[in-house]
Amino acid sequence: MIDIKRTDIRLKADPRKVILKYLNFGNPARFEPVINYVMGLEEQEAATQLAAILAEFEDRHFDLKGEFLENYEQLAHFVPEDPSLTKKLLTGAYFTHEYSIQAAALFNPSIVAHPDQSNLGVGELRFIMSLRATGEGHISSITFQTGVISADGFIQLDPTSDKLTCGQHVPHLQFEKAFVIRRLESIGGVSELVRNNLPERFSRLDALLIIRRLEKQNDIKLSTDKKRIGKVFYEAYDLIYDDQSPLSSRVLYPQSGSESKGMEDARFVQFTDGEKKVFLATYTAYNGKAIRPQIIETTDFLHFGIRPLYGKAVSDKGMAFFPEKVRGKYAIIGRQGGRNLSIMYSDDLYCWEEYQPLQYPQRDWEMLQIGNCGSPVKTPAGWLMLTHMVGPMRKYVLSFSLLDLVEPEKVLASLEKPLLSPNAEEREGYVPNVLYTCGLIQHGKNLVIPYAMSDSAISFATVETDAVVQELLKNKK
Repeated sequence: MIDIKRTDIRLKADPRKVILKYLNFGNPARFEPVINYVMGLEEQEAATQLAAILAEFEDRHFDLKGEFLENYEQLAHFVPEDPSLTKKLLTGAYFTHEYSIQAAALFNPSIVAHPDQSNLGVGELRFIMSLRATGEGHISSITFQTGVISADGFIQLDPTSDKLTCGQHVPHLQFEKAFVIRRLESIGGVSELVRNNLPERFSRLDALLIIRRLEKQNDIKLSTDKKRIGKVFYEAYDLIYDDQSPLSSRVLYPQSGSESKGMEDARFVQFTDGEKKVFLATYTAYNGKAIRPQIIETTDFLHFGIRPLYGKAVSDKGMAFFPEKVRGKYAIIGRQGGRNLSIMYSDDLYCWEEYQPLQYPQRDWEMLQIGNCGSPVKTPAGWLMLTHMVGPMRKYVLSFSLLDLVEPEKVLASLEKPLLSPNAEEREGYVPNVLYTCGLIQHGKNLVIPYAMSDSAISFATVETDAVVQELLKNKK
């Protein structure tokens, strides 16, 4: 019998958590009357209006004036003359709006050890928890919460920042030639002419200028090459945040076309390869019509690289990296077809061509679907894989499976009963009857599992690692 302990923590959505967005009407007929109005104001009246706006909103944001200026620049070509700074700011204010990233829900956490473990007591662990925040229009973004787990398993969440930032794009993103060629090969390749003329490192603009030159020199069209190279660069971007901003203020908000309607269910893990350590996360990018798995990379949670994943095996939701290479290869738990678990191996972090079936539903409480709940945890007995199972009435429960340490494509055992099911309080919410998580962490003798209850609040459960392992070993095949 496994003794699992729930905490009384209830981390709930806070509609006061807002970011700034450009109010884009996409129609000059909506821009020009407002611009003409502002330009026609007396300077003192413009200053009075701006002062009132700043008094109401400036303390809610890191750099409100900077955002106003950025948004003004997006429609500056509609302005007939160069106005004063006051009128630029006021124009920007008219085309800026707040967006509550948690207006609808806060759910589906993952958890990793914080890269900064300084100034802690004996046996304490500082952690970072990622969360899926959903706002107006059901658009999801990724937010962060920090806290500390004591030596005896007590969990303390840190205060969060009242201000949010979406960071800044790193301009003119460059890739190594080998990286781009591998990506191109997965989507149809590139002509020898272009391949031979690409430098060892280049940006999308560099590549397009080279292609344009080659077209003129050779009197040919290279439209396919332009399209494919554009595709490689289009969905990839880097974000950087001010190191003075608290981690809880940093938001990964959709930036590219593939994720325009949401960045969902990030599964973070600290990946170790020799001396190299990096935090990796898979997440589901959603554009309103289709989903695709993508990857986030960071070493410090200040600089994030967002990249697409490629290959025939890249499909469906719920991919999660192993925290280290397995037999010299990257490894991922996946779910092709929506119902069964699979395992994949690759020499390339970004390209996944083949998969093997791993686990499929067998019991009543998992008959609809089985999926992973984050990266497996390594133990002497094998890899502990936390899973979610879906049964009648679409009730989601959590369970564990044990994978072979050397050959994790072999399932050694799985629990005969759910580890955690929604109780009377947890079953009511935004999405009823659902317990779900995107990760867990091992600390001391315990496994700490943050989980979402019906997509309405976050809580924690703890269970002793040995107790889970021993229960699994009773069912070993």
